[in-house]
Amino acid sequence: MLLNKYNLTQIDESIRSWMRAGFLKPSDLADKSKIVEKSLTYIPFWIITAEVKTAYKGIFERITPPVVKEGRIEKKHNWLVLARKAAEFPEREYDVPLEGKIPYDFRKIEEFAKTLNSEIDKDEAVQRAKEEIEEHHRYLAQQDVDRIVEIKNEINVGQAVYLHAPIWFVKYEYKGKAYQLWIDGATGAAIKGDIPSTKFGLF
Repeated sequence: MLLNKYNLTQIDESIRSWMRAGFLKPSDLADKSKIVEKSLTYIPFWIITAEVKTAYKGIFERITPPVVKEGRIEKKHNWLVLARKAAEFPEREYDVPLEGKIPYDFRKIEEFAKTLNSEIDKDEAVQRAKEEIEEHHRYLAQQDVDRIVEIKNEINVGQAVYLHAPIWFVKYEYKGKAYQLWIDGATGAAIKGDIPSTKFGLF
């Protein structure tokens, strides 16, 4: 498991820090928004370590005449799989701080927190990771060629680690509308947040 480092009061500063950062947010977001809900949940994940080699052949059509290109992609992944079947969570945005993990200890879980159990076993998690990695590598190949003719993946799976991570679910209101924010309880970093639209005027 990963340890949560924030209580119900301390997490407010992480929320407000996220609201104040970034030029895409309304300038008064931190001052004018209202936190309507904040809850801590220990969410189960599988982290699948994999070394992947991808060979592809495709057609590069951005020039005339089109040319056939071949390429290779080699990557190491710590691929995150949410161990719940029907839950909303931005998996790809979450950079798990693996160096902070400790053996699971229910005594270290706060009384106000909720803990979810896994609904997916190791084999299912590995299979899901393989499918998602193949899709990701196809996406990477499509940055190089416009049309893939042939693609082959070699996936060597290493460890499959089961982990509970402390995630703060936050709901806030701004100008009468509701928004969501996810914060990593181990680091205080925002994982993903809904940002109210801002209309930029031209002067």
